[in-house]
Amino acid sequence: MSISKNQIKIITSLSQKKYRIQHQLFIAEGVKVVNELLNSSLELEAIFATDDFKCDNFLDKKTTISESELQKISQLKTPNNVLALFKIPPKKSFKKIGLTVVLDAINDPGNLGTIIRLCDWFGVTQLVCSEDTVDCFNSKVVQASMGSLSRIDIHYIALEQFLSETLLPIFIADMNGENVYKSQLHEEGILLMGNEANGVSEGVKKFANQIISIPRFGDVQQTESLNVATATAILLSEFKRGK
Repeated sequence: MSISKNQIKIITSLSQKKYRIQHQLFIAEGVKVVNELLNSSLELEAIFATDDFKCDNFLDKKTTISESELQKISQLKTPNNVLALFKIPPKKSFKKIGLTVVLDAINDPGNLGTIIRLCDWFGVTQLVCSEDTVDCFNSKVVQASMGSLSRIDIHYIALEQFLSETLLPIFIADMNGENVYKSQLHEEGILLMGNEANGVSEGVKKFANQIISIPRFGDVQQTESLNVATATAILLSEFKRGK
């Protein structure tokens, strides 16, 4: 059985957020990512794969296609044996406990995907995103998250209202903040990371209980800033190290 023109139309449309919302579906590609999501709680809609991809437990959902057909539906420059469609999971309620990462206008899908992986690694189960942060079901985010997408609860919220209502301490990352290695961190709280180019917006920064930064140690102080995902990794390590 080959892939139909209508299926190709729907799959290619999922590169746009409005069609992901309309169909309540997102794309995952590549053997490692697809296998991780197949073993998660996410609900599989369909698999389109070459003969090389084995998925004995999901044969009823698999359509075997040629490499040229895979090329037509893939969003990768070099398609990797399999493309799967998963249903976007229902939204969960936010839990006002533990350490939560909050993102203010993160634009780069690779950064968001990496931050999702970091939350998974450091045991942060919730991620809050501003409404203008890139969609977590963007295919590039899914690729970069490498399966961690299924293990993190991700919420898109108007940040100013969210921050005004929380009782948790709010730590904002900023170049001009206090040295994080000398800061008193908490097991519960909010770590807020800002936009790649502009940092945390002024409307959000006013909610900070503490502004922290990662000091530079290099002799030649020419690096303007750290990548937001790299900075998130360092700061999460510090929060967890103090437990």
